[in-house]
Amino acid sequence: MPPAALDDADLGAWLHLLHSPGVGREAARRLLARFLSPQAAIAAPPDALRECVDAPTALALSTPPEGHADRLAATLAWRAAVPGRRVLLLGDADYPSPLLHSADPPLLLYLQGDAALLSSPCLAIVGSRRPTAQGRDNASRFAQSLAGQGWTIVSGLAAGVDGAAHEGALAAGGRTIAVVGTGIDRVYPPSHRALAHRIAETGLLVSEYCLGTPPLSANFPQRNRIIAGLSRGTLVVEAALRSGSLITARLASEAGRDVLAIPGSILAPQSAGCHALIRQGAALVDSPEQVADELGPLHPAPLAVRTAAAATGTAAPDEADPVLTALGHDPQSLDTLIDRCGWPAHTLSAHLLTLELDGRVARLPGGLYQRRQGA
Repeated sequence: MPPAALDDADLGAWLHLLHSPGVGREAARRLLARFLSPQAAIAAPPDALRECVDAPTALALSTPPEGHADRLAATLAWRAAVPGRRVLLLGDADYPSPLLHSADPPLLLYLQGDAALLSSPCLAIVGSRRPTAQGRDNASRFAQSLAGQGWTIVSGLAAGVDGAAHEGALAAGGRTIAVVGTGIDRVYPPSHRALAHRIAETGLLVSEYCLGTPPLSANFPQRNRIIAGLSRGTLVVEAALRSGSLITARLASEAGRDVLAIPGSILAPQSAGCHALIRQGAALVDSPEQVADELGPLHPAPLAVRTAAAATGTAAPDEADPVLTALGHDPQSLDTLIDRCGWPAHTLSAHLLTLELDGRVARLPGGLYQRRQGA
């Protein structure tokens, strides 16, 4: 049975919250942790809101943001126009587990296509927008082979390696997800409009940006965390030393996911980033079979939040939660908590998110966490 559609009032509350001036992802998380729903947050009195945001932002939340009615109407019309269009929320039961357990899961996603692919075994294939001919061939060949084995290929619909990876997956009759850095109703580059249409028909388009968002340079590095978060591993085909693909690889590594890189000529600037990743510990691969071997079984045990019992081998009641104990009552960084708990970064991040959504931990600016009073 398909999931129930988000009703108009709920969607309006989410758009009100997320598009209010001064409310970025961190502020929205604090508000949701404090008030538990966007409806409660936007209805809260300014004095209560100032526990989470500054005074101008608290005041702005009391009224719908500019263009709110048009934005809501456009979103409702977009969703109703074509089957397979949906707005997915962080708290939805079918929110993809790997993305939920990443460091910064998006609060809201626009989807078009087969949403079930979000829970399939995914591999990110990323790289240069201006690859060599060999790099383009490698992206297509690796994607075609791995998609044929059952992997869902995730990339960003950009020119170059991204487009070749999507095309390779489609050529195998396989599955592919395009995570875009624009509104889901915009295609960038425009030359990929036909490719985007094919992906929407047999795969999935994903965006966290509202309809109509143009291709802004700041948004593309941000969407890379979704590419990495959805995927069990990230394969970098070609990348310069200052490539956005290295951001995706870093985010994958920080989430405890596999990072793989294809080596190239020492004279080609498009290979310098891959060589740097290999020196830093990324797996060197030169065939699709090596990628599959590195990633392991196609259907491993589900990625889940490990509780204290899973992490330590002993059961622990809520009041003795080791993360809350490690936090104490002062703000702490993720690195400090890793040292104190001895948990892997991806496991600790997932548990912190659970505590945050339970209202027991607050995420502070600067990547710090603090135990809430009474927790």
